[in-house]
Amino acid sequence: GLSGAALQGYLRNPLAEPAVLGVSNAAALGAVIALYFGLSELHPMALPLLAIVTALAAIGALFLLAGPSESPLTLILAGIAVATLAGAGISLALNLSPNPFAAMEIMSWLMGSLENRSIDHLLLALPCIAVGAALLLYDGRALDALTLGEDGARALGVDLSRARLRLMAGVAIGVGGAVAVTGSIGFVGLIVPHLVRPLTDRSPSALLLPSMLGGAVLLTLADIGVRIIPTSSELKLGVLTAILGVPVFLIHLMRERRLW
Repeated sequence: GLSGAALQGYLRNPLAEPAVLGVSNAAALGAVIALYFGLSELHPMALPLLAIVTALAAIGALFLLAGPSESPLTLILAGIAVATLAGAGISLALNLSPNPFAAMEIMSWLMGSLENRSIDHLLLALPCIAVGAALLLYDGRALDALTLGEDGARALGVDLSRARLRLMAGVAIGVGGAVAVTGSIGFVGLIVPHLVRPLTDRSPSALLLPSMLGGAVLLTLADIGVRIIPTSSELKLGVLTAILGVPVFLIHLMRERRLW
């Protein structure tokens, strides 16, 4: 939730979410590599550790591709390139999977879940999430200034290059740590800022902390939901959050078409 709110403020786009930077895809690729080569069977922490490593590698790729430009469009294009490359790697692993059981394990992880997660997983992800949150919360003033446009933000003394650096690093480290443990759970970063925005003064900085707490609440409620919904097999958490994300897109579509 926090990463989504920060990206929506920085990019000034209400539909922005962490997947825009390709970090979640990169972390997922690391996990898929661990599953494909059987590293997760050698040590239970191999999967989350490799996911964090590939998320950090995605940061370096973003810096190289985006360069010194302060334009949000450049950052979006760099993120799309990283996401596409990571997605291609995941598809390749599925295509070359040595047996159907390995492919099923990969697909199950990609759909996201909190099932069989222990305190060890939490302790692994917590430092990454804490560092990422600190960087994004520090950028609150810069996000408020950007509501006046890039020129207005510079006039207020905001260093946009450093703000972008903190934003990219914060999103990558925080999301990478979370995805490393839970799998790919999409749309939380998109949904939560819109749910909590009416409860704040609507400034980007005021949205950050409520979005962080709201993301935790939504994920907990969704996890409870997948456990109690009567299905032949347990519904995956990422599937439910994706279903919840559809109405958000429809609402914005209707607003854009002035049908709301």
